[in-house]
Amino acid sequence: MRIQIVDAFTAEPFAGNPAGVVVLSEFPAAEWMQRVAAEVNLSETAFLHPLTPGADADFALRWFTPAVEVALCGHATLATAHILGRDKTSFATLSGVLTATSAGDGWYTLDFPTAPLTPVDAPPWLAGVLGAEIVSVHHTGPNTDDLLVELRDEATVRGLRPDLASLARRENRGVVVTARAADREGGYDFVSRFFGAAAGVGEDPVTGSAHTALTPFWSARLGGRTELTGYQASARGGYVRVMLAGDRTHLTGQAVTVIDGELRVQPVCSSTS
Repeated sequence: MRIQIVDAFTAEPFAGNPAGVVVLSEFPAAEWMQRVAAEVNLSETAFLHPLTPGADADFALRWFTPAVEVALCGHATLATAHILGRDKTSFATLSGVLTATSAGDGWYTLDFPTAPLTPVDAPPWLAGVLGAEIVSVHHTGPNTDDLLVELRDEATVRGLRPDLASLARRENRGVVVTARAADREGGYDFVSRFFGAAAGVGEDPVTGSAHTALTPFWSARLGGRTELTGYQASARGGYVRVMLAGDRTHLTGQAVTVIDGELRVQPVCSSTS
């Protein structure tokens, strides 16, 4: 089987967020896919197989971190669309049917469900674990199950050194920290970082799914603008162009293949696909 590693939300290799992509004829046992994802040891590895003509989507798609299966992943979907190279592709996933559309110039736009934001009180442990003053906290809904945490400014977001061991013991998938861009002429409107220790990902380099929450959050705070650009300030870093379309959020980015190889271990059969 072929396995490819793609850097997503970047046009340059060794930046953005790397994802593994494995195309199958059908889904094997989930345990086998989980073991492959642990071996690849990236934030997510995508597994997909084609569906029969007339199905609701072109492919079935699943995503695994090194520790768990997740319900929604942006960068591995972008990596998958890049590998397939089609003008438009639809995917049946745990978060419904998602689409990826190519503009023909190396950019792909993902059509994802907008996260329903619910204001919540900051958990008593949160400020201490993050080591920063909290402005507001929102829960991002069932597809992502993150805490979206607004911090005072961009410098605070960039300088954060959270207690990842403590975050790994929490119930939510992850914590998204964000603030308005310090320089309005800097090419992005807001900055973020994502810590998913509970899902086996300490700090995710560029998290597409988190932007389904960041987009409505910042649209409401930036005069109702529906087209924005986010910068995820991890060590690798990456830009996500976003557009709010009601209950859907469009995420646009580029990708580059860095490794193309052979997966030699045969899959374990499963009774379901």
